[in-house]
Amino acid sequence: MPPMRVPVRQRWWRDFRTVGAADILHVDLTPHAQHEAAAASLLDDEEHQRADRFLYPGPRRRYVLLRAALRSVLCDRLGCRNDDLAFRAAEHGKPYAVVRGAPASLQFNVSDSGPHGLIAIAPAGRLGIDVEERSDKRDLDGLSETVFGPDERAVVAAAAGQQKIDRFYRLWTVKEALLKALGTGLYLDVAGFQAPAALLRGESGAEFRFPHLPDVAWWVEDLGADDFAAAIAHEVVADAHADGPHGRLRKTVAL
Repeated sequence: MPPMRVPVRQRWWRDFRTVGAADILHVDLTPHAQHEAAAASLLDDEEHQRADRFLYPGPRRRYVLLRAALRSVLCDRLGCRNDDLAFRAAEHGKPYAVVRGAPASLQFNVSDSGPHGLIAIAPAGRLGIDVEERSDKRDLDGLSETVFGPDERAVVAAAAGQQKIDRFYRLWTVKEALLKALGTGLYLDVAGFQAPAALLRGESGAEFRFPHLPDVAWWVEDLGADDFAAAIAHEVVADAHADGPHGRLRKTVAL
């Protein structure tokens, strides 16, 4: 596998947001022959085999474009060749990067929905990101009964039309990001915890603690844009040298 990098002008991803110590990039997953060819050239044999298992071209294209963008971003950050980089799965399936067989220091997480992909990357600390295209074709009230706690259901039920859709997906991406950051699979009842009260009131970010892990703090923040709903969650611990409105995300991160 060649040590190629994608020239800046040809990249199908761009900087999107920075939340404390975490950088978020948006990946364009729309059909594009040149991008798809460049992306395919970056994948290793295992990734090509995984791509071939997709039954439909859309999911296959999105996987190839997102994984290749992740490879390029990680190689830039880690200063490694593309053929030095590989991926392994932790106990519950969450991927991590290895460079020449050794686990990499950077933390990352990815998500995609429709034409949108997001990559979150940070120096350390468990990390989760989720992106969802908003849809008016779902039974939001029925889904709310399944995935939300009482306060969350009340927030969604108090709205109608587009505002109901926005509230549902805002809360759903927050909870998905937290579950992905925790990285313990699907055993946790998604309705058994609720988004932070500050987010329920409409604030953009807040600290969160899982009821069963009260000693571990997370920062969770809404990343929603006009075209999609999204959220990030990042594990943090206190540091006396942190300052500023998002100082908690510049703190030393617990591993």
